[in-house]
Amino acid sequence: MRNPRIHVEAALASGGEFALPEVAARHVVQVLRMRVGAALTLFNGDGKDYPAELVAVGRRDATVRIGAPEPVDNESPLRITLLQGISKGERMDWAIQKAVELGVARIVPVITERTVVRVDEARQAKRLAHWRGVVIAACEQCGRATIPEVDEPLDMTEVLTRFDGLVLDPLADTTLLAAARGMTGTALLIGPEGGLSDAEIQAACDQGWQNVALGPRVLRTETAALAALAVLQAGAGDLA
Repeated sequence: MRNPRIHVEAALASGGEFALPEVAARHVVQVLRMRVGAALTLFNGDGKDYPAELVAVGRRDATVRIGAPEPVDNESPLRITLLQGISKGERMDWAIQKAVELGVARIVPVITERTVVRVDEARQAKRLAHWRGVVIAACEQCGRATIPEVDEPLDMTEVLTRFDGLVLDPLADTTLLAAARGMTGTALLIGPEGGLSDAEIQAACDQGWQNVALGPRVLRTETAALAALAVLQAGAGDLA
């Protein structure tokens, strides 16, 4: 069995024994069916991995012994804040998941003119918790030990006043790759299904944002996020 990475929201100390939280213990015991003596890795977002050994297993609980922490150096030198127009269900999850795998540092869901998902206070906390869960699961899979932030949703007016950076625009004269050269960090604004409206793109440019083109074809919102982040990381980040 491969060595699974498990996220826990707790301080971790070398040499001590640690009872896994309920959700993590259930995953280890009931899903992975791990036994005493099995190796796993814990992380809590502090930039380190903590090798651990399973020392006790119950029906719904598990205890590990924690080894010496190991610094994880796989963060991108290009700090990208993804301002992602909120899209429906799996499309938004896909964009968030792949953004984490591609090294994004921060994710801000954006309510735009063409956002069709209802965003209200009653559902916002649950939706935000779900998105953060997607981020953590992606970190477990891709080996990141620093967890990207996920902000509460903002509307376009707030985004344009709080951030500055690049906005995808199929009619822009400058390519995303050209804009990426030499930068150390940026915010990247991507529209939802249907894209950003002409008025929203113009408003961004009026606020000093740079509009950039990604290519000759129209991409779905989740594909645009994946492709744009890959271009940025190839141009100024950590992809060859």
